[in-house]
Amino acid sequence: MQLSMKCSVAIHCLIFIWEARDKIRVTSPLLAQSTGCNPVIIRNLLSALKKAGLITVDRGPGGARLCRDPEQITLYQIYMALEPKGLTSLIGIHPCQGRSCPVAQNIRAVLQKPYHQVADAIAGTMREITLASMIRDFEQLAGGSQPD
Repeated sequence: MQLSMKCSVAIHCLIFIWEARDKIRVTSPLLAQSTGCNPVIIRNLLSALKKAGLITVDRGPGGARLCRDPEQITLYQIYMALEPKGLTSLIGIHPCQGRSCPVAQNIRAVLQKPYHQVADAIAGTMREITLASMIRDFEQLAGGSQPD
C-alpha cells in the first residue's frame, strides 16, 4: 500500500508556501525547483489544492498562499484534494469475478468489509494529522532554515 507521490509533493509545496509567507512570492516555477517536479505537475497540484479551498493563487504573476491556518488543514483534506477516488485507490481488489471459481466469484464481497475497516482507520489517522504538525516537524528538522 502506498500513498500517492502527489500527496508528498503537495505537502512539500504547502510547507514551502507557509515558510515563505510574507517573504517571497511562491510561484509554480519556484515550487518546481524546490520539489524537483515539472512546473506543469506543480500547477496541477496547486489547482487541486485551490479547488479544495486549501490555498489561493494570485492571477497574473502568481503567488500561492494558504487559505486556512495550518492547524485547520489535515492530511486527509490534502489527500482527498488530490485523489478524488479517496482511499479506495489505496486498497485494490484484483478483477476476477467473471471466473468460474467460487472464491473468485465472491472475493470482492468477502474483502469489502475488512477493506472498509482499513480505509476508515487510515482516514481517521489522516484526520488527526495536521499541516501544522508537519510544519513543526519540518522546522525542528531544518533548525529554523527558511526557503529562499
